Amino acid sequence: MKNIAVVLAGGTGSRFGSPVPKQFLQLSGRAVIEYSIEVFNGHSAIDEVAVVVHPDWRDEMERIIGRNHWGKMTKVIDGGSERYMSSLNAIMAYIDYPDDTNLLLHDAARPMVSMQIVDHVVDALRTHEAVGVAVPSTDTVWEVHPDITENDVGRFVARIPERRLMWRAQTPQAFRLPLIRDAYQRALQDPMFQATDDCGVVRKYMPSTKIYVVEGLEKNRKITFAEDLL
Repeated sequence: MKNIAVVLAGGTGSRFGSPVPKQFLQLSGRAVIEYSIEVFNGHSAIDEVAVVVHPDWRDEMERIIGRNHWGKMTKVIDGGSERYMSSLNAIMAYIDYPDDTNLLLHDAARPMVSMQIVDHVVDALRTHEAVGVAVPSTDTVWEVHPDITENDVGRFVARIPERRLMWRAQTPQAFRLPLIRDAYQRALQDPMFQATDDCGVVRKYMPSTKIYVVEGLEKNRKITFAEDLL
């Protein structure tokens, strides 16, 4: 069984409000993306590391790789215009690999992924085809629906799920290669296909597959806005 970590860095930072994508900004002397790659490259259970990057930033990524000498880095893959396209491009890059290959898909904007989290994900992959990382929500979560009246467009509480059942998803999200490949093949046949994460694709298009959840860490947070760098 081979474990391949793919760091997804194809975004251009539109929500972040910076001309430089957030994964290439400096954080304590290194680019944000370097931190997660360092963890995967240094983990004994990870056999290969790849990165998906927007074509405009490929040269910068190559420079970062050159100065770090990561021995497990094998591929730089072009990203797509949407998040799911970057995942799909990564899957296609390994389409000819054996069926017992595992892909660990990780957002480059989560620089604080730990060896401990990778340990738990890899261990879970021994017995599960799909593995997600999440932390229990400490906040009450509201499901909010828009309501349009004659004079107003507002947002209103539609449902309040039980808090103990609500967990906040993190990455990596990991899958046996044939599973995530087949899930995306089915998704691409759906004209209404939308996705925000890869577990969501498996959950919708491979509904008989159970996605095992390992507990993440609060520090494995995602950099979304400028203040998150602080």
